[in-house]
Amino acid sequence: MTYRTLDEIRETLSPAEERFERGRRTSGLVLAPLAGLVVFLVTSALPDPQQRLAGVLTFVIIAWITEAIPIPMTAVLGLALCVLTGVAPGAEVFGAFANSTIFLFIGSFIIAAAMMKHGLHRRFAFRMLSLPGVASSTYRTIIVLGVTTMILSAFISNTATTAMLLPIALGVVATLSGFMGQETDPQRLRFATATMLMLAYSASIGGLLTPIGSPPNLIGRGLIEEATDARIPFLTWVLIALPIVLVMFVILCVVLLWLNRPEARRIEGASDYIARERAQLGGLSRGERNTLIAFATAVVLWIAPGVVGIVAGDDSDLYTGVLRHVDEGVVAILAASLLFVLPVDWRARKFTLTWNEAVRIDWGTILLFGSGIALGGLLSETGLAKTMGQNIAGLLGISSLLGLTILATVVAVLISETTSNTASVGIVVPIIIPIAVAAGVNPVIPALAAVFGASYGFMLPVSTPPNAIVYGSGMVPITKMVRSGVVFDLLGSVVIVAGVTLMAQIAGLA
Repeated sequence: MTYRTLDEIRETLSPAEERFERGRRTSGLVLAPLAGLVVFLVTSALPDPQQRLAGVLTFVIIAWITEAIPIPMTAVLGLALCVLTGVAPGAEVFGAFANSTIFLFIGSFIIAAAMMKHGLHRRFAFRMLSLPGVASSTYRTIIVLGVTTMILSAFISNTATTAMLLPIALGVVATLSGFMGQETDPQRLRFATATMLMLAYSASIGGLLTPIGSPPNLIGRGLIEEATDARIPFLTWVLIALPIVLVMFVILCVVLLWLNRPEARRIEGASDYIARERAQLGGLSRGERNTLIAFATAVVLWIAPGVVGIVAGDDSDLYTGVLRHVDEGVVAILAASLLFVLPVDWRARKFTLTWNEAVRIDWGTILLFGSGIALGGLLSETGLAKTMGQNIAGLLGISSLLGLTILATVVAVLISETTSNTASVGIVVPIIIPIAVAAGVNPVIPALAAVFGASYGFMLPVSTPPNAIVYGSGMVPITKMVRSGVVFDLLGSVVIVAGVTLMAQIAGLA
């Protein structure tokens, strides 16, 4: 029930909300194709594939925002239109679903399903809520989840961190939602929305802290070092990123809780309830132990490349080899497969999870993100993203260091909203470096700002894998993600420009 039609949610809406939803979803049926056609006509100067892709992409984005058609269906319809209009052949367009990240989603979702089947997510949630003072405050609960996510994502990929913590976050929402006393459906709570957005956004922010925290970091650093004489060691990167990450996290806590203020700030009786429930849990069941083994296997293998990178150096052959073989998607599938061979009752041949239980995972989110990868790849392959970046730079005529840094950050953020962070880095950094050199300014600062900006896609479910994962919980309406995402895109751009400019000079890169 993640992607619900108006008819399916009508009973939970007030009359005003129903009127808004009806108008939003109905308008999209007209606005999406009309806007796509208009963009197609006004971009006639572009090469054919770019012009057609611009029209299709406009249609898809507006249809996503208005939910005129269920979001996963809109995504795959966009791919079908790309093939139909001749942007690229079908094998190339739909081949994006072979991406390793898709299998990371599938494996992680299966592990999450086993956690929820056997109640392991509740045990983790109760443990986190048992920390002094946490359960009695919705604000502290959300912030503690954010801190945990941010720290983990500095060493594990944002996607793996979010997938790993999602069941725990769902357990927290399920546990505390009963104390709100205002809503019966947890999916309608602002507390639930704030919790899920904190999980996604803090993962994206924390991933900037180290070069190994997110793939775009390593790719962007490599592009900078290849095109300039600058070298950015591990500790130098951390020195530059740490103030940016901390400031952005503080802004995240303040603004997110302001935009999605929980229904209650203090929760009376929650601490006693948590203590009673923990006492009643008893020891781990066989199913919980097996699920914990699969989960721990995934976590250890997800962390392993980061540990090797810290010890051996993130430019060493050992780290490169481990990163190549210990692929996150492979790890997720291997760990998930353990659930089908670890028995709960060997005599009855009853295992931790059945296939019929596993197939109930959120395939809509998988379709959505797979389509996002495909559209992002087409943006890069057709040259439309590069054309956008060059035209914006040429139109604005910016030549100062500050202007180029702002331009690089904004363009990277905008492109990352509709394509992968990795693709955004690969597009913007090679564009901004020669522009900066031609203008006679140090290219390192704007290029580094572009790398950071590429991880700041907060607005749409397809902007980053963490966004897609939490959107799949059904607790984040698309309108609230767009509203929160716009604010954080703007604030994040300001923090990146100021932080990178200052810290790069302190680190001796400028």
